[in-house]
Amino acid sequence: MANMHKVNFTLNGKGVAVDVPARELLIHTLRERLAHTGPHIGCETSHCGACTVDVDGMSVKACTVLTVQCEGSEMLTIEGMEQGGVLHALQQAFHEEHGLQCGYCTPGMITRAYRLLKENPNPSEQEIRVGLSGNLCRCTGYQNIVKAVQSAAKKLAASATATA
Repeated sequence: MANMHKVNFTLNGKGVAVDVPARELLIHTLRERLAHTGPHIGCETSHCGACTVDVDGMSVKACTVLTVQCEGSEMLTIEGMEQGGVLHALQQAFHEEHGLQCGYCTPGMITRAYRLLKENPNPSEQEIRVGLSGNLCRCTGYQNIVKAVQSAAKKLAASATATA
C-alpha cells in the first residue's frame, strides 16, 4: 500500500512490527491496529493525559506522537504493568486507596505515576501533585490519587529492600 511505513518497536516486552500511514498518531496505532485500548483518547490536544504511555523511559502523550517516530522504541502501556497475573504496586494501590472513580483517566494516570516513581522513588505530596499535573481527572479531586502513589512508593521501596 502506498504511503505505508513499517514501524518496529517493543510494546510491553514484545516485539511489534506494524504498517502505518506516515501521519498516524501513536494512540490510534495502539488502540486500532494493536488492540491496546488501555490508553484512552481524551482531548486529542495533549491537555488531559488519558493517552499517556511510557516510551524510552519518558512519559509521552500518545495523541501527540506519530507512530513512525517510535521506530526502535521500548514502550509500556497500562496493559504491560501487570505481570503474571499480579497487579503492579500502582495498580493495586489505586484500587486499595480508591484512586479512581469513572476510571477514564486511570490508565494514563498510573502510567505517568510509574515514570514519576522511577524518577523519584520517594516523592512528597507536592512532588506527586506536580509530577501528575499533566494528567487531568474530572472525578476524584486527586486526594486519593496522591494517596495511591504514596502507598505504591512505600510498597515498591519495601520490596526493593527485601530483594536487596
